[in-house]
Amino acid sequence: MLRAAPLPLVVGHRPYKKQFSPRLRSFCMANKLSEATSKIAPTFIPIDAEEGILGKSSKEGLGFRLVSYNILAQVYVKSSYFPHSPSSCLRWKARSQAVLNLLRSFKADFLCLQELDEFDSFYRKNMESEGYSSIYAKRTGLKQDGCGIFYKPENAELILKETIEYNDLVNLLRDSNDSSCEGQAEDANDLQKMDEKLTLEENSDDNHSDRNPNDPRVRLKRDCVGIMAAFRLNDPSHHYVIVVNTHIYWDPEWADVKLAQTKYLLSRLSKFRSQIIGKFNSVPSVIVAGDFNSTPGDDVYRCVVSKNVGEGELPVQLCSLYASAGGEPAFTNCTPGFTGTIDYIFFSGLLSPVTLLQVPTVESPDIVGGLPNSYHPSDHLPIGGDFVLTDYL
Repeated sequence: MLRAAPLPLVVGHRPYKKQFSPRLRSFCMANKLSEATSKIAPTFIPIDAEEGILGKSSKEGLGFRLVSYNILAQVYVKSSYFPHSPSSCLRWKARSQAVLNLLRSFKADFLCLQELDEFDSFYRKNMESEGYSSIYAKRTGLKQDGCGIFYKPENAELILKETIEYNDLVNLLRDSNDSSCEGQAEDANDLQKMDEKLTLEENSDDNHSDRNPNDPRVRLKRDCVGIMAAFRLNDPSHHYVIVVNTHIYWDPEWADVKLAQTKYLLSRLSKFRSQIIGKFNSVPSVIVAGDFNSTPGDDVYRCVVSKNVGEGELPVQLCSLYASAGGEPAFTNCTPGFTGTIDYIFFSGLLSPVTLLQVPTVESPDIVGGLPNSYHPSDHLPIGGDFVLTDYL
């Protein structure tokens, strides 16, 4: 945390605010935002009210807490994008401390962060001081953010990791008969049909305005990434868990690209899972978290939770954490232009969720006016929960 700069001497009757240096004003604004954030401490609500479940898992250490959060990359924080947000909430020094304090407050074993920038300069070293190790996948091209997984090495040992670059879909399209794409013929056919779709106007911040957005090789090159990691829990179970963190392309008009990325994610996850099974002779549980930029009921959502994709079986059977406990949140992203649920945690295997991170309602006073604000440093809300192994309940 920054130290306050010495107060300058006051001559005459200068306005009160002139007595403070820019550094001190920044320090005060950061403190104000951090204090506001601390007033809405995260609450994890039990899913099963049966006494003893949480106590047993906590006492014996047979479980873990995972939180997923799009923290809003500072490179995307501009007053023109968030005119409804107080300018003091958008400044890096204030936001960084508020995000850091919020991450601390989760007391999570795993943190899946999207739109993570300033990784080397800020988050990695600050989270190390909180006992976290981390892995990071930066977006390709000129993008400055990425996806990161922070974990407590005292609770879980990192075994294997892989980065998912969705630009690989361009190569998949170029040679759908390549042996590396075996079993994905249907996906390749879907991609080849893209050039038959109605021409869509290319978004200016993707720097492809001079290229044909109808060309699937252009459409699929979105510089989005994900990251997969296999962990062995450091508890008596020594169970293997695969944690996947991803950020799917954002544009609502490009649903075909989102679906192609999601199918590629699932195929890569299937291969990664098989690799863990073969190497360690153990079937891992799976958690897939992230910002999917798709609402419940969209093709992307249905693809993840469905039992099949077209005529083929889904490689990994997944269900949504919140949906399995009564329903998805009313929203996880909240701005005057859009309010809806686009962030999810999916899981499979021997995991049983026992708590949910409470998400505010539309009526919550800390939400009024949209995000980011003095209470929430991102335009997204964090989601998460506690999991235990069914064999140890």
